[in-house]
Amino acid sequence: MSGNGATNQAALIELENVSKIFYTDEVETHALDGVDLSIHPGEYVAISGPSGCGKSTLLSILGLLDSPTAGDYTLNGQPVAQLSQAERARTRNREVGFIFQSFNLIGDLTVYENVELPLTYRGMQRAERRERVTEALERVEMAHRAKHLPSQLSGGQQQRVAVARAVAGQPCILLADEPTGNLDSKNGEAVMGLLQALHDEGSTVCMVTHDPRYAEHARREIHLFDGRCSRYPQGRH
Repeated sequence: MSGNGATNQAALIELENVSKIFYTDEVETHALDGVDLSIHPGEYVAISGPSGCGKSTLLSILGLLDSPTAGDYTLNGQPVAQLSQAERARTRNREVGFIFQSFNLIGDLTVYENVELPLTYRGMQRAERRERVTEALERVEMAHRAKHLPSQLSGGQQQRVAVARAVAGQPCILLADEPTGNLDSKNGEAVMGLLQALHDEGSTVCMVTHDPRYAEHARREIHLFDGRCSRYPQGRH
């Protein structure tokens, strides 16, 4: 697959008129308002915008962690609204790789065990798990730290492990939520280089960021403001 993102294929992600309303103390908060979005296999898309504009809400919906109030979401040809909770969990485990700002590693598990855990939930055989984990750690240059605990790693190293965990399952899309947010500029650039390398190898990447420097790494940028989308041209950087 070309890393440039061929758009003549069927969309991997398709949102049509998606809205999300949160209700608290009789107040309606419109986090998303009529969002239309298509992401094709092999694309690298950045979703940017100021704090509170709906970026993380959108990513939660894309990753099946939340559901829209209205509108349609199709993931890899499957209408998400038709999935049961069990099917959503299974799809999330197999189709989506998450990279979080806060790493979300389990403190009392080793690096190897953190990367292996989502594969265990699939019922994957030990030999295949070992092969997947080893390959993923080698891709992010963390195989030499496989027996370490997260507390023994720097922030940049922890994020590399989080990337390895995301790619080990060979998901159809990587969702990165402010992946450089807890890193200094040097480690931030290193993680961005890693995402670029994964994209060049054919991975589909959708990244949320408020930092225009990192948004420019993507091939296409979608700007969110007050829950609505505007688009920059593909390859604007």
